[in-house]
This record gives sequence, structure tokens and C-alpha cells, in this order.
Amino acid sequence: MIKLKAPIIVEGKYDKITLSNIVDTLIISTDGFGIFKNKEKRDMIKALAEKNGIIVMTDSDSAGLVIRNHIKGFIDPKKIINVYVPCLKGKEKRKDTFSKEGLLGVEGMSREVIEEALKKSGVCKMPACSDGRKITKLEFFELGFSGKESSREKRKALLEKLGLPQNLSANAMLEILNTLYCRDELEEILKNG
Repeated sequence: MIKLKAPIIVEGKYDKITLSNIVDTLIISTDGFGIFKNKEKRDMIKALAEKNGIIVMTDSDSAGLVIRNHIKGFIDPKKIINVYVPCLKGKEKRKDTFSKEGLLGVEGMSREVIEEALKKSGVCKMPACSDGRKITKLEFFELGFSGKESSREKRKALLEKLGLPQNLSANAMLEILNTLYCRDELEEILKNG
């Protein structure tokens, strides 16, 4: 597994599934062109980009380019690392027919091709969390962010303070916090509350 601190933005759930076997980081799907209408998802991606930058890995077809350009429109380009998969002819195993342009998407790429694309982009040289310690579900519970009557309000207050969407589930919040902060950094934020 390649450990990354920056989250990866992909087009769809099958891209996410493919990458989850290769990288250890938060992977967010744009739901294809759904990102155009989903303000909350855009706001979440903006918040993630401000902290650690984001990695954009879309398909090499024209739809992937449109989505990549849309992301460039609402994120500072200095905060984006573009990872490009090669234009390879073929179709994904789960599909009956070729795509409109006859190219494989991220989901159809081999592990080796994806790893090579990540290395070429330079993301493998970016340090993951300095202390390598993530917040566990138990610690999240002990901090009062899950499993208690006041947990929802406590999550909402911290999400507001951090500029993140406030309707995240406890699991989604934990995943995003572990992407944005090491455990020590979060403890410092909570201490200075």
C-alpha cells in the first residue's frame, strides 16, 4: 500500500474501489458529473485541499478532462496534484461494451500502471502524517464525537470550526479528520478549543 496524506479525487465508485487496494488515503468520488451540482462535496474538497492539497486522478477520456477542469475552477491550482493515467484502449471487465472513446478508465488500470502514474506525479515523495498516528474509532468515541447524546452537536461544532460540511456522519468525519490531521494535531486543536 502506498501511504499518502493528500486525498485522491476520482470519478466513480469503481475507480474508488480499484484505488482502495493500492493507496492508503481518503478517496472521494465526484459521482461523475454529479460534482457540478453538489455544493457540499465541492466545499469538502476545498477544505481538504486547503490543508494538504488534493490529488486528482480522472479517466483519460474527454469526460475525465471536463471533470478535472471543473475541479481546477474551484480549487487553487497550486493545491492540486494531477495524476494522469495513460490512454489505453480496452474496456473494463464489468462492462459489456467499450466506452464512447474506447479507453480504459482508472478502474480498468492495472496496479502497476496506477503505481507508475502516482510515482511520475511525485505524490509518492510527499510525506504522510509525520507521527503516523491516526484517531481510532474508540478514541473518537472517548472524545465524545460518537455514541453519546451530545455527539452530533459536538461533531457539528468542530466541523464548523474547521470549515467542513456539518452534516457528515461520524464515520465520514473520522475519515476526513484522519486525512487532514495527525492525532497529535487534532488533540492540539481540541485543547485550544
